[in-house]
This record gives sequence, C-alpha cells and structure tokens, in this order.
Amino acid sequence: MKKLFHILDSLDIDGKDLRILKTLYWKQTATVRVGGEHSEETPITRGVRQGCILSPDLFNLYSEMIFIELDNIQVIGLGGHNINNIRYADDTVLIAQSEQSLQKMLDIIVKESEIKGLSLNIAKTESMTISKKPQAPSCKIRSNGTQVKQVNQFKYPGHMLTSGGKCETEIRKRIMTKTTFKKLSPLMTNRNTHMDTKIRILKAYVWSVLMAANAGH
Repeated sequence: MKKLFHILDSLDIDGKDLRILKTLYWKQTATVRVGGEHSEETPITRGVRQGCILSPDLFNLYSEMIFIELDNIQVIGLGGHNINNIRYADDTVLIAQSEQSLQKMLDIIVKESEIKGLSLNIAKTESMTISKKPQAPSCKIRSNGTQVKQVNQFKYPGHMLTSGGKCETEIRKRIMTKTTFKKLSPLMTNRNTHMDTKIRILKAYVWSVLMAANAGH
C-alpha cells in the first residue's frame, strides 16, 4: 500500500481526500470464518478493497504508472487515436504491428509491474495475430522465459475476438440473445412475475443461449 500512496502523493489530489483514502487503508486486517469460528487477524498489505467503488479508480491510477512507460512504443491508429493498449480493470490487451514490438511492450510491462509489486499471470495470458490469411502467422512471445500461448480467438471483455478479424461469432451471439429476450419479454416485463422467477428464467434460457453461441465457433 505504501507504493500506492506514494503514487497518489505525486498526483494533484486534494490533501483532505488523500487523508480519507489513507484512513480507509490504514492498518487493514482480515479474518477467515469457517463455520462459526474465526481465524486470527491477518494484516492486509496489498490490493484494493473488493467491492469498493473507489477500487477501480485506485487501480487505474496505480497501473497507469506502469503503462506510461509504453508511450514511446509503436502504436496502432484506430479511429483517429494512437493506441498500443486497452485496459478494463486488470484485464489488458497489448496491441502491436509486429512480434518484436509486442515482445518489447510485454517485457516493459513485466519489468515495471514487478517493480511496483504486481505480477503477470502467465496462465491467463494469450497472444493472437489478426490476419486475412487462411492460417494466422505464428507469434512466439515469451514472459520470463515462458512462451505465451497463441490462440485463434479470445473474449475481451465478454466480446469474442477472432484472428480473422471478423465478427460472425459476436453477431450470432447477439442475434440469438435478442431473439430469446424478445420471446421472453412479455413474461420478463410482467409486473406480476416475481423477481426470483425472472432470475431463474434468465439463468435457464438467456445464459444458456449465450454459452451455446460462444461454444458454436
């Protein structure tokens, strides 16, 4: 937490607001409850509060000090903006025009993350090349000597992206979902339908359609 507040101290944050934040995180402890028994209190020295509305902003401020190191790396032009990374909470996509640029960015992120007490989860890290060729070119990216798994598609966040750059899977999913919602709309919008019933219908029908659409490609 010292590193987080060191970063916050360097930003133009009102002193009163900063003191409130420090108070929220001052000498945090946690216990584990098993049945009716509690473990001894354990100090919490890292991480932001789960469920706190401030947590996403605090994490973004912290991670921004890592990604600022990518400012001089080659970027992709997208919608009039120069982009080399997309972030949603702690889910990040690095975008590069070449394997070499991507490797350089990953090396920087891994190094800066370790300096700031964070680490890359290699098991959840994947690479994907986007190409019009029938078979996507290989992309051999490594993190601390471990090769990153290359895939032909992945979700981010909740949207299916493919190596061909096409949107058929995502379009199919949305059509199936909209069709299902339309069929269930009279029941779901009926005020006499209990909320628990609506939730069960949502899980039984809508979620199953989403899963089937994703599994179909």
